[in-house]
Amino acid sequence: MASERIQLVIDTCLLAGRIMIESGSEMYRVEDTITRIAHNAGVENSVIYTTPTGLFFSVKGSAVSELRQINSRTINLEKVQRVNTLSRKFAEKQISLRELHDALEDVDQNTPLFPLWLQFLASVVVSSTMMILFSGVYDWNDLIISGVIGGLGFLANYYINIWTRVKFLSELVAAFLVGFIAYLAVQLHLGQNINNVLIGAIMPLVPGVPLTNALRDMFAGHLMTGTLRALEAGMTACAIGAGIGLAFRIFF
Repeated sequence: MASERIQLVIDTCLLAGRIMIESGSEMYRVEDTITRIAHNAGVENSVIYTTPTGLFFSVKGSAVSELRQINSRTINLEKVQRVNTLSRKFAEKQISLRELHDALEDVDQNTPLFPLWLQFLASVVVSSTMMILFSGVYDWNDLIISGVIGGLGFLANYYINIWTRVKFLSELVAAFLVGFIAYLAVQLHLGQNINNVLIGAIMPLVPGVPLTNALRDMFAGHLMTGTLRALEAGMTACAIGAGIGLAFRIFF
């Protein structure tokens, strides 16, 4: 019975950790959540090791240890928040370990995403407002077209991510389309300053959250994880720059 309990603790901790890593959580938060779940389940001597591509959990003195591979990483803070909420409920004895495990499986499989139209609308708003913020120009023509192009770039990135699993390809192609459409818009006098349009339209593609999490991991002492995440965010930024540069090379 004790071995079954230990196995359930390991499965629950690994499930919670995998969900959080795949959803873009910081590594120190992942380790803290797993440690708290194990502690509240009666396991005081847990061993945890996390990377962006794998998660290891074991118990000192136990012959059982397991590894979970992380195959995909995205940004879904709703899942992170739900895992944290369930962890707090378990700490307060509101749910049992089995109920926690089942609830985590439900979070993993059934957490709803915002509808695509709302994500598109959000990218339009972000592009428009970021254009004003970074350029300091209140030009209604550039504001509107920047928002539209930013939304189209987001949709391109979204669908390319569905059609292919090639890392950084979606950002490169989406950035190229943003540069191409911005050039056409200025040529057709739908926008006035291509630099201002591009500044806003490219914002939905910028890896702001991964870069912020990389810095927070470094400050928390997770140097390897922080470096790997910073490198990934930097390569994403390079793919975006390459897409814009390719568009400029062809059309200018």
